[in-house]
Amino acid sequence: MPEVGELKTLLVVAHVPSPNTRSMCDAVVRGASHPDVTGVTVRVRTPFQAGPDDVFAADGIILGTTENLGYMSGAMKDFFDRSYYPVLDRCQGMPYGLYIRAGMDGTGTRRAIEGIMNGLRWRAVQEHVICRGEWDPAFLARCEDFGLGMAAGLEAGIF
Repeated sequence: MPEVGELKTLLVVAHVPSPNTRSMCDAVVRGASHPDVTGVTVRVRTPFQAGPDDVFAADGIILGTTENLGYMSGAMKDFFDRSYYPVLDRCQGMPYGLYIRAGMDGTGTRRAIEGIMNGLRWRAVQEHVICRGEWDPAFLARCEDFGLGMAAGLEAGIF
């Protein structure tokens, strides 16, 4: 891990199948790229684009997924299927954050991802953001604050 003051990389792996989920990812990136946070580079990948090398190059990661049938998106599951074993022993302690666009309650999605995170020994460094129910433009402010918090914490060496 880089020392405090060194440029750090925040990886955002987000499934964005709709304009609303794209706008949520954009809000996370906007927050993480806030002008007051100068020590963090933000790298954005879809789950199909991201792989172990992206994780190896990151100092922290934000995961964004939709709730699909009470579970994470198939795209996010594909990312974990391809990345889990290669990163298992090399990235323990990775700070992560999770946001979910849930049409229902997001409980199954959260539980599934937390189970994978426990296996990887990654550590949640912020409260998960679960945007439940009908679309609400207020989701965007929550996502932006979430991205800012993650980037600021990385920059400050808090996580």
